[in-house]
Amino acid sequence: MPIAIKSRSFPLNQYTPYWAECFGVAPMLPMSRDEMDKLGWDSCDVIVVTGDAYVDHPSFGMAIIGRLLEAQGFRVGIISQPEWDSAAPFKVLGRPNLFFGVTAGNMDSMINRYTADRKIRSDDAYTANDIGGKRPDRSSLVYAQRCREAYPDASIILGGIEASLRRVSHYDYWQDKVRRSILADAKADLLVYGNGERAIVEIAHRLGSGEEIQQIQDVRGTAFMLKDIPGDWQVIDSSNVDKPGRMERQVNPYEFSDRGKSDRMDTKSPAKESGIKVQLEPKQQRVQRLLEARLKTVIRLPSFEVVSRDPVMYAHASRVLHLETNPGNARALVQNQGGRKIWLNPPPLPLSTEEMDYVFGLEYARIPHPSYDGARIPAYEMIRFSVNIMRGCFGGCTFCSITEHEGRIIQSRSEDSIIQELEDIRDKVPGFTGVISDLGGPTANMYRIACKSREIESACRRPSCVYPGICENLDTDHSPLIKLYRRAREVRGIKKVLIGSGLRYDLAVESPEYVKELVTHHVGGYLKIAPEHTEDGPLEKMMKPGMGSYDRFKKMFDHYSREAGKKQYLIPYFIAAHPGTTDEDMMNLAVWLKANGFRADQVQNFYPSPMATATAMYHSGRNPLKRVSRNGVNIPVAKGSKQRRLHKAFLRYHDPDNWPILRAALKKMGRKDLIGNSKHHLIPLWQPASESGYRSPRRKNSNDGVSSRSDKNHVKSGRRGETRSPARRRSILTQHTGLPPRKSY
Repeated sequence: MPIAIKSRSFPLNQYTPYWAECFGVAPMLPMSRDEMDKLGWDSCDVIVVTGDAYVDHPSFGMAIIGRLLEAQGFRVGIISQPEWDSAAPFKVLGRPNLFFGVTAGNMDSMINRYTADRKIRSDDAYTANDIGGKRPDRSSLVYAQRCREAYPDASIILGGIEASLRRVSHYDYWQDKVRRSILADAKADLLVYGNGERAIVEIAHRLGSGEEIQQIQDVRGTAFMLKDIPGDWQVIDSSNVDKPGRMERQVNPYEFSDRGKSDRMDTKSPAKESGIKVQLEPKQQRVQRLLEARLKTVIRLPSFEVVSRDPVMYAHASRVLHLETNPGNARALVQNQGGRKIWLNPPPLPLSTEEMDYVFGLEYARIPHPSYDGARIPAYEMIRFSVNIMRGCFGGCTFCSITEHEGRIIQSRSEDSIIQELEDIRDKVPGFTGVISDLGGPTANMYRIACKSREIESACRRPSCVYPGICENLDTDHSPLIKLYRRAREVRGIKKVLIGSGLRYDLAVESPEYVKELVTHHVGGYLKIAPEHTEDGPLEKMMKPGMGSYDRFKKMFDHYSREAGKKQYLIPYFIAAHPGTTDEDMMNLAVWLKANGFRADQVQNFYPSPMATATAMYHSGRNPLKRVSRNGVNIPVAKGSKQRRLHKAFLRYHDPDNWPILRAALKKMGRKDLIGNSKHHLIPLWQPASESGYRSPRRKNSNDGVSSRSDKNHVKSGRRGETRSPARRRSILTQHTGLPPRKSY
């Protein structure tokens, strides 16, 4: 079947339901044969295999896809966190009539299981009782192989964020090598990337009508394997870093933004000089024709064999891929995977507000499956009383996976839909006390913010709308969000609405009214923001704004807090060891933290997630935000464990355990002036005798590794040798760091 990418989408809520709609809505999607029998089902049309505990809530991917397909008339079963040693657990619900939908869960399974230092975690927030080890490494791959073993003739579709981030050849931090597309290794039939509602509904209906899965090759947001590129497609060869191939004329998004001007004759054309009148093609038609031509154009990426052995080519491939992420103008991509090719259709078209309302308005039970018998699932506890109001992020931060998965076009729900969910939480969720923990999404304040022009938005290829500065075509009006906040506070039974999502403060400062509304009514003492760093080098590689925006926001935050008569604090988050960061950058950040009174209890090194732009920087040492070349300048990358520990130690300069490594580094850097015993120095000259020298001010009990009756609590001062009590020692630490314990976060 020839590949023909669709330029338009069919609304999610206008499909004719599948015949199994007659079974109605299940209280919970079944996880066993007994539950299927009670529902009167003899089989499932779709079985979703997931690495997360099944929580029937719209913050969990398996619940959204399951309930959405159920609303379309399909019978959907759930296999949650199956044992993967054999195929038997994958047979518990029988063979699906249409397909297995396989996902690792809400997180990439490797990030879920390992720390940034490649150490195995002992916990798992998406598992009952927070128990680790309930899913295998690269869960999507393993689950798909077991599904194939259980039912060789069943169709298998990969989805979720793990599939999205591994859809092409990608650098794997845990093996320190480039791996093939997960689709090639998993032997699945299709891969759905990004938010998969639109794709999965169309695929299900087409399979339900008798179409073979091998014929389904025209759905946006999907990837599949093929032998040869169709002959009717124009191929742009970008497989060579020095010769990227002929590039067709880029559509100028501003060329038709002035609607007041009519089409004009070309006054400099040879035809005019010869006296022949030629009416040029109207601008709108010309732009539309160029955009449609993209739907029959495919870009050839460097092959897996090339990028796996050549980091520079990997950076080049990453740059090409990230330039093709806007669904309004993205072209298909193809990449050789060792004899076969993986074909990636352009990204899915964003959901409309009506479609978002439809998805979030489905009949979720909003609780975990009863089989967990009331066990605590931390990820559920965190979002139980929160509401997701939007999707997507146009920030383009290079270390973040949101854009790769959800896209940069904001998709917002309507006010009525959000208010209805608030009322559902109030009336249906056990344990609700009247406090909403969050109204947000990937960011707190991008609700209904979009480009001023749909035409410009569809033609734009900028990776960020807010870097290096806010685009002049971005409408930063926060009034819809202010109105939503005010309406949410008026809902009967709602005592407090907090904002828990990270705030994009460089946007917030564009609306002082929003900052006032937020600070006055929606901050519970602390507000999370993410400057990530203070130095220009790493900030440029992150595509984050400079500290000027932070200073402006902090000034507004403090002003409106005082005006409201509240003591409130900002909690800034920072990243250590991000590509582009030098030891001097981290030292300067530590000095800034000390000067501003911040003591971080929990910090993290940069974590190279698959397919992120910053991961390409980490692997290659090149900057794919700019054109990649063989003679390009390498950027500093902290790869060795010693340097990564040092960068992390700078963020926790106040911890005596870090003082030895910091002293050695500062001396080597020629900055002995930062070592001393006054409050103006970064670290003191002396070292506590106890190995557990630092005690977090947030820990109020004595069971944190230091017993209240132990001699270890009475440490000797490195200067005088006398014994100190714990209270006196903490007082000395405060004196020498110049920071009160209450400023920790």
